[in-house]
Amino acid sequence: MKLALAAAIAAAVAAVSPATAHPCDDDARTRAVPLLRLHFEDSEVEVFIEPSVKQLPALKALKGSGKFDVLEVWGYIYKAEYRMRFIYAQIPGSCVLMGQEIIEASDPY
Repeated sequence: MKLALAAAIAAAVAAVSPATAHPCDDDARTRAVPLLRLHFEDSEVEVFIEPSVKQLPALKALKGSGKFDVLEVWGYIYKAEYRMRFIYAQIPGSCVLMGQEIIEASDPY
């Protein structure tokens, strides 16, 4: 009985479709390169952007009752690793960038 239940659970997990991509994933990856270069003096150094984009929980707008989608992208330049978050308005069919943040993943101490 336990074996049959385990097999059924495994089959159900395998049947779950992968998460759908956010419509602005490509836009976030494209914007990551110039944002990362802005934080490094040498423009000749190669930049690497992770292909995966993580959708984070929505942010409440500063004014009104709207919300923003938040997409997280990781990038690397020279020996540094950076986390970038791109904040998009929830407007169907468009990728309106409302804000962005970048922080180096390092221990400052």
